[in-house]
Amino acid sequence: MTWSVLSGSATGAALRDLAPQRRQRIRSIVESRGAARLDELSTILGVSQATVRRDLDELAADGAVRRVHGGAVAIGERPSEPHFDVKAVEAAAEKERIAARALELLAPDDTVYLDSGTTVLAVARMLRGWDRLTAVTNSLPAATELAGRGPRLIVVGGEFRERSQAFVGPLTHPLLESIHVDRAFMGTYALSLEEGMTTTDPAEGSTKELAMSRAREVILLADSRKFGTSSLVGAGRLDAIDILVTDDGMDAGAVRDLEQRGIRVIKA
Repeated sequence: MTWSVLSGSATGAALRDLAPQRRQRIRSIVESRGAARLDELSTILGVSQATVRRDLDELAADGAVRRVHGGAVAIGERPSEPHFDVKAVEAAAEKERIAARALELLAPDDTVYLDSGTTVLAVARMLRGWDRLTAVTNSLPAATELAGRGPRLIVVGGEFRERSQAFVGPLTHPLLESIHVDRAFMGTYALSLEEGMTTTDPAEGSTKELAMSRAREVILLADSRKFGTSSLVGAGRLDAIDILVTDDGMDAGAVRDLEQRGIRVIKA
């Protein structure tokens, strides 16, 4: 095989012939490392992230790898959740656009719940000066961002989870059970049609579910890389979500599937 096969003159059939070899290489990389990120594989293979995403989906369907947020892990390997600070700088431009679009769904006098996701934190940064708003949050970074900067602030306490910088678990429940909010801006570690919202930590999952149950409208903020992945425990059923605000990388077929489930999809 020569490099001419990869040139712009390559036929569709020739490109299809390359796919099995590329997927085998992806599988080898994932198995040797235990895990691999989407952007790493794209760089190594010299193909687009969209191509790698399709390859990973095929490999996962065959049981060759396990799909997780942002990449894949070898079968039998437990995915590791990145620290909040790491997630905060991933896809930063997309998160800013998603946050700005989500802000348009908020009314000045609303009571809003701000979840612990990094995209939701981007919303919190945009709420400075919203002095008629009431913000309820279990996110330490969001609370720090908003303290004394406009909105009335209610902080949900509980056990502090360092990895997500959030207060979670049974101690959060009494306060959450006593409130009603107009809208909940939620984040998620993973999202799929089969599993809904999932995350790596049971206490975080149960806190998310309870927060959503206290909202008149649930707005999920999630970039397109999270769709089609799943994690350890449930963090919210699909039918709990009213609106998904995502980036323009979300596949049209995925949008159609979600809308058939009654979720309004907004691309930022």
